[in-house]
Amino acid sequence: MENQDKPVALITGASSGMGKDFALRLIAEGYAVYGGARRIERMQEIEAAGGKVIALDVTDDTSMVAAVEEVIRERGRIDVLINNAGYGQFGALEDVPLAEGRRQIETNLLGPARLTQLCLPHMRKRKFGKIFNITSIGGKLATPLGGWYHASKYALEGYSDSLRNEVRRFGIDVVVIEPGGIETEWSGIACDEAERYSGQGPYGDYVAKFRSGQKRLGTNPPPSVISDLIVKALKAKRPAARYHGGRLAGPLLFLRRVLSDRMLDKVIMSAFR
Repeated sequence: MENQDKPVALITGASSGMGKDFALRLIAEGYAVYGGARRIERMQEIEAAGGKVIALDVTDDTSMVAAVEEVIRERGRIDVLINNAGYGQFGALEDVPLAEGRRQIETNLLGPARLTQLCLPHMRKRKFGKIFNITSIGGKLATPLGGWYHASKYALEGYSDSLRNEVRRFGIDVVVIEPGGIETEWSGIACDEAERYSGQGPYGDYVAKFRSGQKRLGTNPPPSVISDLIVKALKAKRPAARYHGGRLAGPLLFLRRVLSDRMLDKVIMSAFR
């Protein structure tokens, strides 16, 4: 990353799935990319492509401060922040310990919020910045077993709306990306967590239906579908507030807009019968 004139991007959760694809795509687009994650041993591909790998845990304030300081020390700027790190804490709300609920909120909401706080002064100074918050169609509608996950993503949607209106006057854009089904590790982790906490109890039938439903969906589209949206927003003179993509994203968001809550509940629960 010798060229100091390259725009600089910091991406969280870059060790796999969408985050890794974002990093590789932005390197190809000419960005100086800093890929952050806990599992740095899984990011050799980013280094080989010319990116910089940094240890970054979005639940550890010291780690986040150090990561931003490293980027600023080496590059003097952060043009793009992609808050991608996250996971799905599934299991019935009666069963999931509150400590796990807190960890979900720390990772999916407070981590992005803290990184944003750390990056904003540098963006304001240059009167330019692009902040991408990766939420989910699960930030617009909720299913059984995903209560803590949905709570974190609904909250990130609202946080992003407030942030967008606060920082627009400083030349900073805030963009929400709402993926549907994408080929990542997310589904397996969510199913395993649901099984861990609720597989044998009174919600066990829901867990079985959830796992079988994920299998029935088959192969999801690749992360590049979402990377395309990131690049589209980066190249837009005035990016939209929200972009969505991935399996069932369009149809489900349409149903959310046109159906009453009770009717949408019936649609969702039809998958659990």
